[in-house]
Amino acid sequence: MIPDYEQIWATLPFPAFVLNTDNQMRHANSAAEQLVKLSAKHLQTRSVSSLFGENSVIADTVAQARAKSGSLMQYNVDVGLNDMDPITCNVHVGPLDADADSLLLLIQPTGVAQKMSRSITHMAAARSVVAMSAMLAHELRNPLAGISGAAQLLAMNANEEDRELTELIEAETRRIGNLIDRVEHFGDDRPTTLAAVNIHDVLDRAVRAASAGFASHIAFSVAYDPSLPDAAGDADQLLQVFQNIIKNAAEAIDGTHGKIKLRTSYNSGVKFAVGGNRTQNVPLQIEITDNGKGIPDALIAEVFDPFVTSKSNGSGLGLPLVSKIISGHGGLVECDSAPGRTTFTIRLPLWRSQMER
Repeated sequence: MIPDYEQIWATLPFPAFVLNTDNQMRHANSAAEQLVKLSAKHLQTRSVSSLFGENSVIADTVAQARAKSGSLMQYNVDVGLNDMDPITCNVHVGPLDADADSLLLLIQPTGVAQKMSRSITHMAAARSVVAMSAMLAHELRNPLAGISGAAQLLAMNANEEDRELTELIEAETRRIGNLIDRVEHFGDDRPTTLAAVNIHDVLDRAVRAASAGFASHIAFSVAYDPSLPDAAGDADQLLQVFQNIIKNAAEAIDGTHGKIKLRTSYNSGVKFAVGGNRTQNVPLQIEITDNGKGIPDALIAEVFDPFVTSKSNGSGLGLPLVSKIISGHGGLVECDSAPGRTTFTIRLPLWRSQMER
């Protein structure tokens, strides 16, 4: 790499590879390392075919560009490798010199901006519930208490048949009261107290609790990045987030072959605007993937919206609460789903001590 361009190369936001005459990787930028989960040094022993597949669109595009000594562009190509979900990308291949000995392979994911926009919309929806919840809780509790009290008075002089109805009224008022408690939880609008949090410790606590209870029939596996730095967060709130997502995953799995995988990684290239000219860097990435039935297409875009649920007995408040908590941490949460594979991705900021700020 020419020294004058090293900084530009390192800061390119999209994965970029330089290929030699044998279509082997000569150079890869940091975004490329994040995409393929390999260091630039290890990539130097790999070819395009071995990395993306001999019959892949990328290998075919590289071959065509090599044969024509020109540039080619492929739009909306599904790129997949290792065990990650395929991602839709635009692929550019072009010569770096007049003899076309070296080729530049540039991969531009097309879905990142849409997912970021969707996540920010979900945060706005969660904030709307915060504004609504305090009013709802106050306005509903008093008449609900009156209904419950009246049912108790009626039960004192009721016959057996009528007593069953009053018991039903009391049971339903308790159920509504519990729902109000959950809605009221959104009304806690105090800023999150952040501290250094070891994400792996919190994930392990969530898995241990789930394995001992509602997810005892699930096989868990982990793929942790051992060098992952501390997150800026509240450990108890993050535990609530992970337990909620794991519980949803366990409930989506039918039969006895359920699997949930937890993966952590560091992705320095993810930022989003937080107002004015400020941006928030959220490099810590946590993925929770299950092999359940998936989320219906009609719901996937609204899965973090309040009261949206596919469960017959669900309240539709669990995932909005997840979105609210992660928003309070200055992070993002996303969901991708297809039959047999659903992944929730959480991105969090790094912990920085007061001395570093």
